[in-house]
Amino acid sequence: MKPVVEFAQVSKCFHIEPERPRSLQERFVQSFRRRRSNAEQVWVLRDISFEIAPGASVGVVGQNGAGKSTLLKLCARVLDPTAGTVRSQGRVSALLELGVGFHPELTGRENVFLYGSLMGISRAVMRQRFDEIVAFSEIERFIDMPIKVYSSGMYLRLAFATAIHVEADILLLDEVFAVGDARFQQKCLERIQILQRKGVALLFVSHSAELVRQMCSQALWIEDGRLVAFDEADHVVTAYMEQLAFAGAQEKLHKDTHRWGTREVEITRVEFLDHDGRPCQRFRTSETFTTRLHYLARRRIEHPTFGVAIYRNDDIHINGPNTHLDEYDIPFVEGAGSVDYRVEHLNLLPGAYELSAVVYDQGVRHPFDHQHRIHPFWIDSHPAVFDRWGTVYLPGSWSQRTEQTGRGDG
Repeated sequence: MKPVVEFAQVSKCFHIEPERPRSLQERFVQSFRRRRSNAEQVWVLRDISFEIAPGASVGVVGQNGAGKSTLLKLCARVLDPTAGTVRSQGRVSALLELGVGFHPELTGRENVFLYGSLMGISRAVMRQRFDEIVAFSEIERFIDMPIKVYSSGMYLRLAFATAIHVEADILLLDEVFAVGDARFQQKCLERIQILQRKGVALLFVSHSAELVRQMCSQALWIEDGRLVAFDEADHVVTAYMEQLAFAGAQEKLHKDTHRWGTREVEITRVEFLDHDGRPCQRFRTSETFTTRLHYLARRRIEHPTFGVAIYRNDDIHINGPNTHLDEYDIPFVEGAGSVDYRVEHLNLLPGAYELSAVVYDQGVRHPFDHQHRIHPFWIDSHPAVFDRWGTVYLPGSWSQRTEQTGRGDG
């Protein structure tokens, strides 16, 4: 089957010109200088090759500046590649960023028909779809106002509603869910899923790992303009989030903003241990998980409180147990030692996680050492656990009952 999108060794370079003279005096001085090209070359993409099959859903992940948006603009033919070839089959509908595709001086109504003409759709066809577009956008009262007075949320509603009603073969979306309320975001997701079932190919840029997992079967990972991985969405997103978590932890280790306390008792090392007590940073859902906090007490401290907190890397706080709440009294610490926190079945779903390790006084008011989210670990899927969505695995069972309806005797 012929791909609907094909990138063959595609590279994109931008030339950044030096600052232009701001006055007649600067212009006069520059006229006596040797003329030479000071334009800086910035390669945003380098040698990118991939293919997208008809009806496939592909998420694009990577840090800011990696080249994700440029990739979508090349696919939409907003930009031309510096090298290589970009091919697309069928109609491409793109919602790349606020401000692209609509003219600010025109009304919402006029922009809907303008977008349709740019897509090669006749005015008669757009007129048939117009009411449905406006109804989906929920901005009927403002449709005849210039969109320059729209809020970003209003603009997004109309732009998204228009983009999904042009019967495209390929839909390009670039962080479009960063604006708008939760209800409208869910409405958009449901509409995209309908388009996916109809066989529309999706190329979707997002910083939300869960959204990419939910919407996409495959994922592209771009780093510094180069293709790192193109595979099943779950595998690529997991690897990408692991790298982010590790890099973030290394950065936090060297920042005082992520560690504070008076250090009478210091947490010198944090270990993660598997069921057999072996050091490990990768676990599977429902496996035994132990955190060992190694400490050094520089003087005798009575009744200290040790604790941990687990966060998913999208800032969801999972839990925060400590010895004070669990009524586990440590009479005193002095010198070196360790404290373990053990979970027999760690029912976290796959993803990257971060752990805080802390030691406080008995009343949990005075921090001796608080290390905030600087210890990463990872959860992989378990072959016996099929749950994918959410944060926590809750083992349960299903049952079905048929109720018989009685009949009268007539």
